[in-house]
Amino acid sequence: MKSSVHSAAASAPSPSPILAVADAGLAEPAQALERARALAEPLLAGRQLDTGEPILAHADGVAAILQGLGGSTAMQAAAYLVYACDHLNRPGEVIAAGFGQSFADLALETTKLVRLQRQARLATARGGGSPAAQTETVRKMLLAFSRDLRVVMLRLASRLQTLRYFAGSRQDPPPDLAREALQVFAPLANRLGIWQIKWELEDLAFRFTEPQTYRETARLLDEKRLQREDYVEMLRQQLQSQLREQGLEVLVQGRPKHIYSIVRKMRGKSLDFDQVLDVRALRVIAPDIKACYAVLAYVHERFAQVEGEFDDYIAKPKANGYQSLHTVVRDPAGRAIEIQIRTAAMHEHAESGVAAHWAYKEAGSKGYAGVCASGPYEAKIAVLRQLLAWEREMSGPPAGGTPMSGLMDDRIYVLTPEAAVIELAQGSTAVDFAYSVHTSLGHRCRGARVDGAMVPLNTPLRNGQTIEVIATKDGGPSRDWLNPELGFLASPRARAKVRAWFNALALQETVARGREAVEKLLQREGKTALALDDLAEQLGFKTAEELFEVVGKDELSLRTIENMLRPPEAAPSADDLVLARIRGGSRRASSGGVLVVGVDSLLTQLARCCKPAPPDVICGFVTRGKGVSIHRGDCSNFRNMAALSPERVTEVRWSQGLQAASGVYPVDLAVEAADRQGLLRDISEVFSREKVNVIGVQTQSVRSPHGDTARMTFTVEISDAGRLSRVIQSVCEVRGVRWARRR
Repeated sequence: MKSSVHSAAASAPSPSPILAVADAGLAEPAQALERARALAEPLLAGRQLDTGEPILAHADGVAAILQGLGGSTAMQAAAYLVYACDHLNRPGEVIAAGFGQSFADLALETTKLVRLQRQARLATARGGGSPAAQTETVRKMLLAFSRDLRVVMLRLASRLQTLRYFAGSRQDPPPDLAREALQVFAPLANRLGIWQIKWELEDLAFRFTEPQTYRETARLLDEKRLQREDYVEMLRQQLQSQLREQGLEVLVQGRPKHIYSIVRKMRGKSLDFDQVLDVRALRVIAPDIKACYAVLAYVHERFAQVEGEFDDYIAKPKANGYQSLHTVVRDPAGRAIEIQIRTAAMHEHAESGVAAHWAYKEAGSKGYAGVCASGPYEAKIAVLRQLLAWEREMSGPPAGGTPMSGLMDDRIYVLTPEAAVIELAQGSTAVDFAYSVHTSLGHRCRGARVDGAMVPLNTPLRNGQTIEVIATKDGGPSRDWLNPELGFLASPRARAKVRAWFNALALQETVARGREAVEKLLQREGKTALALDDLAEQLGFKTAEELFEVVGKDELSLRTIENMLRPPEAAPSADDLVLARIRGGSRRASSGGVLVVGVDSLLTQLARCCKPAPPDVICGFVTRGKGVSIHRGDCSNFRNMAALSPERVTEVRWSQGLQAASGVYPVDLAVEAADRQGLLRDISEVFSREKVNVIGVQTQSVRSPHGDTARMTFTVEISDAGRLSRVIQSVCEVRGVRWARRR
């Protein structure tokens, strides 16, 4: 194996377009391949991979695969340095000193990816996830590291070499290795246009995942294989000669069929092997589009066309930009032949996967020039294709680095101490990591070790790191975590969990406040034996907690509960002065300055819940033993009481001589402002200037990420509500006041 690699290096062709970009940024000093293998050989001798394959032989195989694809000696040298990296004390420094920083970065990044994929497989084997989830994780990890296409190329070649090893040693690989090759690595090679790797990965993986079907299909292909190949070669030469006689300078090629593609077509179209029409296949490369259609016309004239087996992907390209003419015809003996016709440029696109002049940032998901991306995964693959296209046009990396270098950096993959793989957004911290593991762990997070070293909680994490969270037994998050300037959280999901914790805490305080108020009322009324859930149900709530919440928020007055708790009085007689409404009777003002229509000299009191004042629209509610309670027309407590006892509502109005009596009424004024020093003093000066007497003040300061907020309630005495509007306007002019209104 060693000698074959060295001889391959000596006669290696120039890098193919597919691998040219993979070599970008790799310095290629003289004898790089020989020096890399010389460094790796003593380190890897006698060592094996977890598959059982000798590591040095595996590295030889990877280098040979890259050489077969046209990779440079520098790229092949990287295959040895990647595997030597695990056995060096300071791999980054050693490789950078001997080969350059680009080699060192490649080796370290590839080692991280290998380690992450291995740990993900082990976690799945221990029951840490489904095979489908594991496959998706591997695909995402490949994309996360695909900002350096060299890493992806090395992983593709490595997986192919692993499957070759198991095939050559006649052993069965672990099921997840073959499944990942079929569902992740082969599709990636397909999208990159690396057909040699794609077809071999598919056939080898299919051989291990469905051995019986593979053997049966291989047997069917082997039958008359030589006869079929001789016929295809004869037909190729004949068709090429005939087309050139027609003045069409074309190249006709045979096209091999692979076992996996045959089985996939048989299953997709429910066909038997004999019904697969493209076991015999030719491809015609024409000089231009006009010649393509001329070839098609000749083929349809020369052979019998199979009905329903023609596709014009030139006039209507596929979503990925693929263009070609596909037709199936039959020869005079009735044998089906598939023929593809395309230009050299179309063939280059189909074979290399290059979507020329296509840029993800410029085109977005719609794309242009016949190329589009149907989702984030396809968009990233399109970016890789664009990197390949650029490299075909330039001999080296662009000045200042690759412009697209940051497009792949949206996800990172880190490990738990138990080696489980966790996917996070780029820029995530240990707090994001803790919340992704479990909400409770995030709440209790107080510190973190990254790769064994303590770090601040707002330190951004990187690919491949192992994170250990230090947590308390109980406790909650810090409000500082919600401050974006401090950088503790990058995940919207984690921020939502922190906000939910503080919202739940505020709700608990509100419920506790409401419970205390209700229990005090029950003690005062002598109703402590009453079940709280029964009380809530009578008031229209499902649970006592809901009742406590609305009481704690001052959305339900305790007076409503008090009225419900007191037993109803006996129905009043017709001559009862309190409830009788003698229409057309006398209208004399009570001591409260309010007329009760139809009742003479009835005791009235202004309700404390809404504090009415002239000229408010008012309503009366007959109480038991305390006369008529006067409420504002928009009072929620009055509406609740009126709904329970509509017969106790009575008509009232302000006395006409009230203004002359110089009476004053208490009114509540609510104010919200940005909290600052001297705020209460400035608002008090407004009341003093307006000659308004303040008889009560309640203040509360609320902290938030956007600054502290002051909420205040002033009880002032006024002679009429119209005067209050001028006072409110003056209060709103105070610096920092957001709004002021009557409660």
